[in-house]
Amino acid sequence: MAITIIGTGAIGGVLGAYLIRSGEAVVFCDIAADHVEKINSKGLTIEGPEETFTVHGKAYTPKQLIEKNDPLGLTFLCVKAHHTEQALAPFLPLLTENSQVVSLQNGLCERQISKLIGAKRTIGCFVNFSADYLEPGRILYGGVASLYLGELDGTITERILRLKEILQCWGPAQVTDNIWGYLWGKLSYAGLLYATALADETMAAVVRKKDLRDTLMELCSEILETADKEGVVPLGFDDWDPSLVYPREFRNAEKLDAQLEKLADRMAANKKTKSGIWRDLAVRKRKTEVDAQLVPILEIAESYGIQTPLLSALVSAIKEIETGKRQMSWNNLYELKKIYESLPEKAS
Repeated sequence: MAITIIGTGAIGGVLGAYLIRSGEAVVFCDIAADHVEKINSKGLTIEGPEETFTVHGKAYTPKQLIEKNDPLGLTFLCVKAHHTEQALAPFLPLLTENSQVVSLQNGLCERQISKLIGAKRTIGCFVNFSADYLEPGRILYGGVASLYLGELDGTITERILRLKEILQCWGPAQVTDNIWGYLWGKLSYAGLLYATALADETMAAVVRKKDLRDTLMELCSEILETADKEGVVPLGFDDWDPSLVYPREFRNAEKLDAQLEKLADRMAANKKTKSGIWRDLAVRKRKTEVDAQLVPILEIAESYGIQTPLLSALVSAIKEIETGKRQMSWNNLYELKKIYESLPEKAS
């Protein structure tokens, strides 16, 4: 049975292309009819840091795939976080008892997916490689980074071990017994990435601004404090180490600065120097995933009585950029700094 990829954009397109090239049967699905048509007629081209290649596979729009009426087996859900339910719900009649849906998304989408189809049919996934949909049939790939697979209950099962082996054609996919740790670790990093999109600058340029670092690390700490209250130990990846950021009282400025310099170097060396968030705002002129990624953290934090002034201000600023009420500018970051400087000392 073919691997079905719902959402053939940045992540889904890259993984699907590598799977096809390794000999796997893959079915692509995407709402963009022009993208589907180009894949069917000319193939899917991946432009990476080391090579550019084109694969040929079968692609469908959701309507076409539903009308085909074939049961779905292993399914990669690779849509934006705020499209999770809208993208998956139409395919529920095609899922069998043995179907598996892997969430290759950012945020806590596994919680939403498991509510729709049950935890037993849901596989958690943390993915951090960068890629951008450029135009129909063409995707920019930033290069190999981290990908972890995990069961929601922390067990190591045969199915995720098999899936790990299948994905070796892409790169060093790994298995974890703490998928929630990686997902929350990524959310703390996402806070930083959203902040870099407040200015029309590269990610590295923002991270290298030492006068903003205390502000940005407190922003990330609000997310990490929320994870702590959830009983999750966030994990690091690709030169991002949450344990150097939170708990606040254990933060070592010298070690953290050194780590952030390494992170900035990684960002600068990546073929994709600006975040997908920046691209949504500046190029594609569409809403970001903020409502599905950061807003739920605000809601969880509120349930624990955690104050999140920086995260709240960041969410508001991103939404104002989305609607054109605010422009990208360094001033947006310095507004966050003013809020930070007005806060009572949090570290003991």
